Amino acid sequence: MLKPLPASRWNYATAAHLLNRAGFGGTPAEIDKLVALGPDKAVDSLVNFESISDSTPNPEWAKADPERFAKYKTMREATPEQKQEMRRQEQREQRKEIEDLRQWWLQRMATGPRPLQEKLVLFWHGHFATGAQKVKDAFLMFKQNEVFRRDGAGDWLTLLTSVSKDPAMLLWLDQAQSRKQHPNENFAREVMELFALGEGNYTEQDITEAARAFTGWSYDRLNQEFIYRRNQHDEGAKTIFGKTGNFSGDDVLKMIVAHPQAAPFIARKLWTFFANENPSDQLVTALATGFRSSRLQFKPLLRAMFLSEEFYSPEVMRQQVKSPVHWLVSSVRMLERELPPAQLAANALRQLGQDLLLPPNVKGWDGGLSWITTSNLLNRYNYAGYLVLGENPMNPPKNFGKKKRARLRPANSIDVAKLFPEDVRKDKKLLAAAVQKRLLHGELKTEHQSTLRAYLDAQGELDDLDVLHALRLVMCTPEFQLC
Repeated sequence: MLKPLPASRWNYATAAHLLNRAGFGGTPAEIDKLVALGPDKAVDSLVNFESISDSTPNPEWAKADPERFAKYKTMREATPEQKQEMRRQEQREQRKEIEDLRQWWLQRMATGPRPLQEKLVLFWHGHFATGAQKVKDAFLMFKQNEVFRRDGAGDWLTLLTSVSKDPAMLLWLDQAQSRKQHPNENFAREVMELFALGEGNYTEQDITEAARAFTGWSYDRLNQEFIYRRNQHDEGAKTIFGKTGNFSGDDVLKMIVAHPQAAPFIARKLWTFFANENPSDQLVTALATGFRSSRLQFKPLLRAMFLSEEFYSPEVMRQQVKSPVHWLVSSVRMLERELPPAQLAANALRQLGQDLLLPPNVKGWDGGLSWITTSNLLNRYNYAGYLVLGENPMNPPKNFGKKKRARLRPANSIDVAKLFPEDVRKDKKLLAAAVQKRLLHGELKTEHQSTLRAYLDAQGELDDLDVLHALRLVMCTPEFQLC
């Protein structure tokens, strides 16, 4: 298993597949660069992202608030009516900052220099699903996002520990409220069931005893950071995974990552996200074995995955339904256009089924075919029209019915001259091939190719508006929903 892909199989299609899965797709020029590098160097260029400079500034508000204590004091001394108004104002500010954070992150995905780093942040956000609706602090959501960015490609224990002590997680799973007199089991349960081991690999006693070990892990609201409250920690002996001792929370996390099922669990989750669902037990065993041999470091695991023949098999290539985030970001990248404005981008993701920073529950999003419903698919088609034409696709341009010579492309549409040279835009056969290469990195199925050609043949002499509608037409095919 995991035999490296032969160099003879490295081509435009395999390079495009790598960029789609280890990032968010790209332009033909970006894919050609990967082709020229060869498989090893192409994978390394994505995996070793720390060597690439990233000077993206943080959101202006993303910092500790020096006036936090003064605000709390003012709140305590306020009248009930004043408190209500202060809370409303705080809620408005938090909604705006969450919108800013979402757009900031989407911009990093769309234009940042480290696509795999941002793809990993997206994976860990879904894995350690934490929602702003309960955390209610955009700065804490930003801090967690940065934890994923900083530790997401490092070693498993470091990441799991960082997330476990992350203020947003402490609030999300009620760990900040856990006391030795009343241990809260929410975090202890989820760290075993959802984050690191999976169902069936622990007992209820393991959860109860681990919850005791995590007591004392709390949240300092004034400084917005993790704090260990020793007087709230249960110092008694605990029995976890058959071992007895005065275990701390850090001890429990070490025991969890050392569990025989820990490596297969997270290896399976990563393969499912980056490659395909339901990997064979043999493949998972091979991935887990390599993961253990690298001392639970994620980079060697990712590199082995991205270089393996299995990763480029027919069962994997162009068989994954794009998540709404991937659909939006990859569309922007392939069309070489800017992201939609923050509110529109947020509405699009919500209507497509992935409200970023607001996962539906502690399990995150189901993914796969759950992204495709009748409503969600129609929304994809409508937003495809917006991304290409720059206007509501349900309202045709005012000059839509005019004669060819009088038609103009919509003012806010993409610039097709950036995507295709003039000779390609005027030649129906060349244009059909170029549109498919840019959007699909391959070809449409025969029946959909016939539809595209029929549309182009019906237009007479092509103009830029015809090119725009050809792009939109391909974006509304089943093939475009896959990567």
